[in-house]
Amino acid sequence: MPSAPKQGAHGKASKLLTLIDCRLNVTLNDRRNLIGTFLAFDKHLNLVLSDTEEVRSITTPSPPGLPSTKVEKKLRRSLGLVILRGENVVCVTVEGPKPPKPTKRVATGGPGGATGMGRGQPTMGGPQQGLGAGGVYGVGGGGMGRGR
Repeated sequence: MPSAPKQGAHGKASKLLTLIDCRLNVTLNDRRNLIGTFLAFDKHLNLVLSDTEEVRSITTPSPPGLPSTKVEKKLRRSLGLVILRGENVVCVTVEGPKPPKPTKRVATGGPGGATGMGRGQPTMGGPQQGLGAGGVYGVGGGGMGRGR
């Protein structure tokens, strides 16, 4: 009978490669959850997440004098770019799919569109101004009425 293929570090790496750019929910051994975009990992299964948000659930007992109920609050804070040590990761789940690949957009004319104006192109109407337009003797092109 053929034996089942062993899944070592290479099998885990190939699965993690398919999750690059996905939104992941990572549970740590201190019961915190980090939700972020998965960027990279290494052989120790350290993870790099961007746009990360920490989510903690805190249960607080009711104030004295009220019926005993526990109130659960979710605290959220933004962390940004995070590197997680693989030893602290307990569970990794996919929170959202990869974002769609951006399509190439070609800029067309419209507001803010560039036109070919600047040096070397005459302006509309009127005489051309500048150094070669009959200004100072000896500077620029030949001035009008001034010979050498």
